[in-house]
Amino acid sequence: MEMSKVLRGKRGVGSIALRVAVASILPIASLTFISSANSADVPVATTLVRPEGLPNISAVPFTGKKSATFTTPTTMVNLSTLPSQGVVGDAFKIEGKALTPDTDYVLTWSTSDATWLAGIEPNTVNYMGTAYNNYHVVMANVKTDANGAFSYSTKIPSDWGGVHDIYIVKDGVAAGHGGVQVSRSFTMTPKSGPIGTPITVTYTGLGPKLYAAGSALIYDNHFAGEMMARWSRGTATATILASGKVGKHFIQANEAISFSYLNVLQSPVPYANSGQDVFTITKDKGAFKPYLKYPTKVTPTVNQRTTLSSVDLDPATTATASLSVDSGPIGTKSKFSVSGLTSTGTHQIVWATVVGNRVNCTGTCWIYNSVPLATVEVTGSSVSQEITVPDHLGGWHVVQIKKGNAVEAQTLFYVKESIMNFYDKNGKVIGQGLAKADNSGSAAAFATGGAGKPTDTFKENEEFTISIKGVGWTQFDNTLAVTYDNSYIGYGCGFNSNGYLVVHLRATGGVGTHIIDLRPLLYTQQPSFANTPYGMAPVLTSENDFAGLAAGYQIPQFHFAINVVK
Repeated sequence: MEMSKVLRGKRGVGSIALRVAVASILPIASLTFISSANSADVPVATTLVRPEGLPNISAVPFTGKKSATFTTPTTMVNLSTLPSQGVVGDAFKIEGKALTPDTDYVLTWSTSDATWLAGIEPNTVNYMGTAYNNYHVVMANVKTDANGAFSYSTKIPSDWGGVHDIYIVKDGVAAGHGGVQVSRSFTMTPKSGPIGTPITVTYTGLGPKLYAAGSALIYDNHFAGEMMARWSRGTATATILASGKVGKHFIQANEAISFSYLNVLQSPVPYANSGQDVFTITKDKGAFKPYLKYPTKVTPTVNQRTTLSSVDLDPATTATASLSVDSGPIGTKSKFSVSGLTSTGTHQIVWATVVGNRVNCTGTCWIYNSVPLATVEVTGSSVSQEITVPDHLGGWHVVQIKKGNAVEAQTLFYVKESIMNFYDKNGKVIGQGLAKADNSGSAAAFATGGAGKPTDTFKENEEFTISIKGVGWTQFDNTLAVTYDNSYIGYGCGFNSNGYLVVHLRATGGVGTHIIDLRPLLYTQQPSFANTPYGMAPVLTSENDFAGLAAGYQIPQFHFAINVVK
């Protein structure tokens, strides 16, 4: 029996139908369960390493070389910095006097590295918060003149906001100290265009610490989402789509921990100034075709993958498995090839996944499960079989070949989230994602999450739906944040419905074109952990500063437009 069919009528993991249908990849005694948020068994937090190849990443400033350790005496020369405050790219000068004449010194600049924390488990990944560490880098080598003075001119590098200590060092001892305060700067491009125009916002001077590390992007006094720059060294870059009526629209970036901090001048970080600009919508060209954008594909820096297990692995096997295509949306076809088999006879090719949910999660929340893909007869040492990725949860999965309960070989496949297509009776695509809501209460409506007839045109205040496939179950990919005309209105989860997410919305805002975006967020519920800021809000910087990228998660940004008519 297909698990998707079971779950349409029986949603809870405790149902009799589900217990009967589960064909576990792990033996029942070895199943790993996720407990409630009150569980004392808190996952160990792993410090994530930023993957190489992400876009818009600033290098470690100046020479990029960490300075040797040095001591800071209580009495030092005061270094002057002119000016003592600026933004990235501003010129400034460092000057010192009363130092040892005709002597070589090293100038240093204080900076930080910042990253994310995650709890990496065999059957899920949890968001665990943030981390940073401070250190000094070599700015330059300078030499004093006969009077013991020096002068060095440079520019504020693309680095964190806040105060940067500058030391002049000789033989492991600081001889002088000064500093520069880096404030935030805001740029936006383009400045005009029709509804749906991508607007790229760049906000520099974010910090590595909690109260200076985030920014809220505001569109016409509506919260569009959050921007972070932990992996990009203080420079946040995000793209939103122009929405609203023809005319001027106000875009602002504020200091924030998800949501705007509105009295910054009275805060401990008054340098975290906001930035703003005006975008002019020139015309309404009508709804565009829905599209999505995946982040740049990079090599993960976390080796463990969910559902990949050594339990039930045949201890004598030397077989290896591979896939001709190892990532794609549901329905992707791939050739599964195995070599080095020593067992013959009937084998099963299965898809490893999980079933369950996070709601009222006080006991067994989800368990491993397998979906049969094919039966093959093995007569030699190798076998190949085309498989189709099942319509189920997204994220990391494993394809296994088994002889009885013994796993002979396994390999990984990553299921990408995708926009659901609607088909006519002949198999022709007649719509993507958008549809009128079906509130009939029928079994068919329930099975489709209330998605009815596909269309992108709706009457004012009419209820409509957006359908997504391949949503996952970890705290990186089980949920998508939804904005309507750049205003965050809530989120949807696809775990309980096996990766099939249908959100219900109203066609508001008046006659014309309206924009709906779905973006990644950091899920901080069930289970929840201490010190996990920035949760449950749209992550606008998910292309280069999202924790899931280190674990190989390719969560896209979805963009939809609707026509609202009278």
